[in-house]
Amino acid sequence: MTRRALIVVDVQNDYVGGELPIEFPEVQDSLRNIGTVMDAARAAAIPVVVVQNILPPNAPFMAEGSAGVALHEIVASRPYDHYVAKKLPSAFAGTDLEAWLRQRDIDTVAVVGYMTHNCNLSTMLHAFHSGFSVEFISDASGSVSYENRAGRVTAEEIHRVMSVVLQSRFAAVMSAAEWVEMLRQGNAAERDSIYRSNRRARGLEVAV
Repeated sequence: MTRRALIVVDVQNDYVGGELPIEFPEVQDSLRNIGTVMDAARAAAIPVVVVQNILPPNAPFMAEGSAGVALHEIVASRPYDHYVAKKLPSAFAGTDLEAWLRQRDIDTVAVVGYMTHNCNLSTMLHAFHSGFSVEFISDASGSVSYENRAGRVTAEEIHRVMSVVLQSRFAAVMSAAEWVEMLRQGNAAERDSIYRSNRRARGLEVAV
């Protein structure tokens, strides 16, 4: 039987019209889905872990003591079972998260929050390499666009590509509605592989 926890990563004010606003999916939609998932977890007796990224007071965003670092109301107004303050992208790095999960025999973590390609990705890869099964609720997350010496990419492209890569090996990717329905039905999450994902992309037969 799956023993799951929901990890709510960095749902903080700077991502909602603040210094680093989420661009895709539309942030009000992802916030609503985060609330839905937290409520569903509570109803199913799934422990909820809330993670907060706190950077030094002189940081350009998420600065300690700033309004932007505070948890957004969609999370702050809901109950949760454990709180993790972090300084690095992964919610596992330098925190008690893994020990807390192990003490409760958790084997699966579902991840929501911000950002898809940074703190969520780091947390999911850390969880995967630590032996946890991972679920990513993609419409309860979000990305921003980037431009640097390596190129330019939109938030939508980042979010879509990260979701496809995660589904190919590291996580079961689904919508909030699919996750809630999976809990209701007691079904297993649909997982995939690098090999099968590549064969589909090349138009080749994929064995059932």
